[in-house]
Amino acid sequence: MSAAILPFDDRDGFIWFDGKLVPWRDAKVHVLTHGLHYGSCVFEGERAYGGAIYKSAEHTDRFIESGRLMGFKIPFSAETIIAAKEEVIKANGFTDAYLRPVAWRGSEMMAVSAQHSTIHVAIASWIWPSMFDPATKMKGIRLDIADWKRPSPESAPCHAKAAGLYMICTLSKHAAEAKGYQDALMFDYRGYVAEATGANMFFVKDGKIHTPTPDCFLNGITRQSVIALAKARQIEVIERHIMPEELGGFSEAFLCGTGAEVTPISEIGPHTFKPAAISQTLMEDYAAEVRGERKSA
Repeated sequence: MSAAILPFDDRDGFIWFDGKLVPWRDAKVHVLTHGLHYGSCVFEGERAYGGAIYKSAEHTDRFIESGRLMGFKIPFSAETIIAAKEEVIKANGFTDAYLRPVAWRGSEMMAVSAQHSTIHVAIASWIWPSMFDPATKMKGIRLDIADWKRPSPESAPCHAKAAGLYMICTLSKHAAEAKGYQDALMFDYRGYVAEATGANMFFVKDGKIHTPTPDCFLNGITRQSVIALAKARQIEVIERHIMPEELGGFSEAFLCGTGAEVTPISEIGPHTFKPAAISQTLMEDYAAEVRGERKSA
């Protein structure tokens, strides 16, 4: 069985769990954990390239802030979490790897209210190649249009990377994959273009990049990197609300995220795009950036 399909509860290696490394198979929680039943859980997705974790401090700050937005304090300092992530990849012998810090309310209280539950923190790491095949990336991936919409900031803590907010993402991606697509585009509660199920969206028109304003979904760390890379190339980036009927007027489209990195799009529902120079440039610039190889434009 390849590493890509090994079950995640039965692997060799180590996971950092509440302050110490434990054997992978011993990193367990009880079935009556509050985070499982009530979604009181936050997480991060990060990548290490050549042994260095990309934007580790920024991810750690967001991790701690996500806990605050969910009403709990992560019981470790940013410095401790950053060091723990490095400890995990070294203990597992990884250089290029994915990391998953996660924090959740424990099992002391089993009700909606669980203010006295212990906050647990774990950090796992594993080998996870690019989410989409690098050899065919420039052909572009195909996206369905999801039925589910990103909620209003008055309905959910939308700026936390909280586990419960991904429920509709899973539903949307499963529905898309059942139709032969690789992912799905989600609109927001107002009907504006929002994001894919786990990645931010960018569109190109007349040499300018347009990207949805992240006012009800995450302003991704990869998104921020891509915007900076585009501006370094003197490419204008316009952050604004984008209506669904505008999709047919863009020449290129791509998405980005820790898992997806930068991935061109060839199709969103009935709309087609041709991955071209801007998508390729930013895909290459991001690949160089994360490995510390990018030169000034």
